[in-house]
Amino acid sequence: MDTYLLNHILDYSNLLLRWAHVITAIAWIGSSFYFVFLDNSLTRPTSPDLIQRGVGGELWAVHGGGFYNPQKYLVAPTTLPEHLHWFYWESYSTWLTGFGLFTVLYLFNAGTFLIDANVHAWSPAQAIGAALGFLAAFWLVYDLICRSLGGRTYGDLIVGLAVLLCVIGAAWLASQLFAGRAAFLLVGAMMATAMSANVFFWIIPGQKKVIAQLKAGQGVDPVHGLRAKQRSVHNTYFTLPVLVAMLSNHYGWLYMGPHNWAVLVLLMLAGALIRHSFGPPHKARVEGRRAPWEHALIGTALLLGVAFWLAPAPPSAAEREAAAHPLRFAQVQSVIEQRCVPCHNAQIQNKGVALHTPERIQRHAQAIYQQAAMLKLMPLNNATQISEQERQLIQRWFEMGAPLE
Repeated sequence: MDTYLLNHILDYSNLLLRWAHVITAIAWIGSSFYFVFLDNSLTRPTSPDLIQRGVGGELWAVHGGGFYNPQKYLVAPTTLPEHLHWFYWESYSTWLTGFGLFTVLYLFNAGTFLIDANVHAWSPAQAIGAALGFLAAFWLVYDLICRSLGGRTYGDLIVGLAVLLCVIGAAWLASQLFAGRAAFLLVGAMMATAMSANVFFWIIPGQKKVIAQLKAGQGVDPVHGLRAKQRSVHNTYFTLPVLVAMLSNHYGWLYMGPHNWAVLVLLMLAGALIRHSFGPPHKARVEGRRAPWEHALIGTALLLGVAFWLAPAPPSAAEREAAAHPLRFAQVQSVIEQRCVPCHNAQIQNKGVALHTPERIQRHAQAIYQQAAMLKLMPLNNATQISEQERQLIQRWFEMGAPLE
């Protein structure tokens, strides 16, 4: 197959898979957040009829011109309804589309997207094997932590700390093996894999066992509900960390630094802390207590701390002196020829962009400015070793109006 046609097919598949992935993720995360809100907003029923039927909590709500009255049974209803909705395809579809997108973008282009020879030089096959190993290994370790430590005194706290240490270790290791962009994505993907595996191996099977016991006329073992609840709560804590890891690929300045793993850990920790404040306000309101906003404040402080840490240093005296001199297009063209043209020329036009003539450079001036100077996404993995001074040179040229003199 012609290389240009193959690249077009991969690019279009990338678009469709990304679109589907976002849609299914919205459905999964939305339903997850809704049930967190619901669990923390239920009030104990006062109606004898509801109490007799085993309803442990209910909520009255209004939305879209109608009134809703969701009810939660302490373990299970005495009789099963004919139609029962299952919440699992949102999870499976999100993971499948995400893995498809990861395959098209990263695995098919492992030499470009997974590997940065300045970080770790290895073959595409080795990088692909290690990337897939990250997804499987984290699930196995995380599942072992939950099963072996979850039943102890302060089990939730112990599990939470153990998982945090596991994520920190994985973030550090990924940053030593993969290109920064891929490392961030892999850490998010391994946690997303664990989220979907929780649904597949624990939440849905536990619910099926409860239904089987009800149909057989047996007493319902509450342990299945407790296990499913534990993994479901973990999934909601993973959500914001996973999202920031997935979005990070649009911001090269996040993952290009020498301590990029620490940046990722702090961002994910901030997300988990902010998530912790989602449920308690509703529950506190129902129970008449003060909502604990401290976690959200700490998370916000972490985000501000990362912003301060990553803020660019003020220009040196030499840089200020250089900026004071007139800028000629020949200087910008020299930088682009060294750093950009190797991947954007008459023979190789990645993403349909060629920069081998002054006219083409001017035509794509805004994209060059955005990708190289502002977002610092290009050159990919900084393969051509562009310097910060050269990025600033491109920025000055564009802000002058991108002249060709």
